Amino acid sequence: MSTLVCFHAHPDDEAIGTGGLMAKAAAAGHRVVLITATNGEQGEPKPGVLDEGEALADRRLVELAHSAKILGSELVVLGYEDSGMMGEPANENPSCFWQTDLETVAVRLGEILRSVDADVLTVYDAHGLYGHPDHIKVHQVGLRAAELIGLDRVYMGTVNRDRALAGFSAMRDQLGPDADLPDPDEFAEFGMAENDLSFEIDVTSHVEVKKQALSQHRSQVSPDDFFLAMPDTAFQAMFGSETFAIHGVTNTGGPTMVDLLPGL
Repeated sequence: MSTLVCFHAHPDDEAIGTGGLMAKAAAAGHRVVLITATNGEQGEPKPGVLDEGEALADRRLVELAHSAKILGSELVVLGYEDSGMMGEPANENPSCFWQTDLETVAVRLGEILRSVDADVLTVYDAHGLYGHPDHIKVHQVGLRAAELIGLDRVYMGTVNRDRALAGFSAMRDQLGPDADLPDPDEFAEFGMAENDLSFEIDVTSHVEVKKQALSQHRSQVSPDDFFLAMPDTAFQAMFGSETFAIHGVTNTGGPTMVDLLPGL
């Protein structure tokens, strides 16, 4: 069996981004390791979730541990501070992930990858799905760490932008213009164009596990939020596959349905 390592920026990123792949790999007997770069200090907690005096980072790490267990994954937290959204003052915090020395963190990550005998590593696309500095840094650090240890199976988790826009358009047509749906303009630069994608993983058989993992992040996602409140059929349609690209490879003609690991 193989070892799959999924490198993410914050607690909760793992559930939506690669939750299906992780659950599918674990169910097939592969070793799954989740590495999370930050503690998620800059997240916005849902009202009334935190206990008096409780730090958001502490709660998010507990939630992350629950999610990883549901997904069948080991967990490694690098412990850097959340950098916040691009352009925010938190970007200047010398302890945040965005400000870390790339080579230093890449060496650290490379040592972890070597210690778990990683066969496959997932990171984000070059603009971190939507321009978040910590996501961009995960992309940069992950690629460099893989280069340092000679790991050649590195895949960039991303979103099929064309499919996402079409899906939201169809939902808006069905539910009406006043429906509580994300603004399509927010997805104009989200993910990657379909033509530049390489692989698509069918995770429909594990989409409920993915949803359960996401629901553990109660400080960030409440049961009545869009993703958790949508009907199961809609959730499966939106999150029943996960998409990956290869760094430097474009104009592929669209993703091919494959399994990243044997037996999937």
